[in-house]
Amino acid sequence: MADTVIFGSLLYSHIIPPVLAFIGVILLCSGIMDRKRNYTIAGIVFFFAAGLLPFLILPVILGT
Repeated sequence: MADTVIFGSLLYSHIIPPVLAFIGVILLCSGIMDRKRNYTIAGIVFFFAAGLLPFLILPVILGT
């Protein structure tokens, strides 16, 4: 059980947010340069999700 909590907290606090932020920046840059509003909006959503998801998911996983 402890290994699952440690791996889950590591996954949601240090692995997924940078990946989402990187994808968000790529989509944001691509959307702005190609003038595609859908890519730009998706990039903004991914970037903000990268910043907010750890604060929403980690309390549930850690039980606090």
